[in-house]
Amino acid sequence: MLKNKSYIGISFIILVFGIYAIPKIVARIQSDTIVKGDRLDKVDNNGTSDKSLVKIGPAPHFKLTNQDNKTITDANYNGKVYVLEFFFSKCPSICPKMNKNLVAIQNQFFGNPNFGIASITIDPQNDTPEALKEHADLLGAKSSNWHFLTGDKKYIYELANKGFNLYAGENSKVSGGFEHSGFFALIDKQGNIRCRKDEYGNPTLYYEGLEAKGVQTLQQDIAILLRE
Repeated sequence: MLKNKSYIGISFIILVFGIYAIPKIVARIQSDTIVKGDRLDKVDNNGTSDKSLVKIGPAPHFKLTNQDNKTITDANYNGKVYVLEFFFSKCPSICPKMNKNLVAIQNQFFGNPNFGIASITIDPQNDTPEALKEHADLLGAKSSNWHFLTGDKKYIYELANKGFNLYAGENSKVSGGFEHSGFFALIDKQGNIRCRKDEYGNPTLYYEGLEAKGVQTLQQDIAILLRE
């Protein structure tokens, strides 16, 4: 008799569990979330552990001359989300692709007064304001907030290598005579460098300027910062 009662008790527990759990399991199968636990649910598909963007610190101050021969400083970008790169107009390698990707980013956010781009040349001897103006026109740079910037060579190299920690240098052995990082920096409305985390929770610091995935990630994060 005691044995029968035990069977009845176990059966009752199984019945209660089935009523509670089975509908939830079915729902997760239908929504393709059966393999996600609480910890996995906190990781999005882009490899960042949460949707917030890391603040690396304030972007360096700068004062340069744009393609219209006007003085532009970081203060011109106050209240704006902006992307910053180092490049040169006669670059035969990575710059054309980086600039093409920036044109696509410009077009996505075109007309938004709170978005801008800063393209700083590492070849100021050749990239005069007039040369940069011609280059901007050839690229299709239409935004009034996209400044192509030139200035003192030593100042620019310190800004790149020490300020932003984005490598730029001269090298007579490479095509074009200069080499530089293929990454973009993302700066928020308050002047902070921002980025997302990688799959291990580490800040990525900058955004890949050559690969489609990196550019797509940058576009997503620009949109996030514009909403802040």
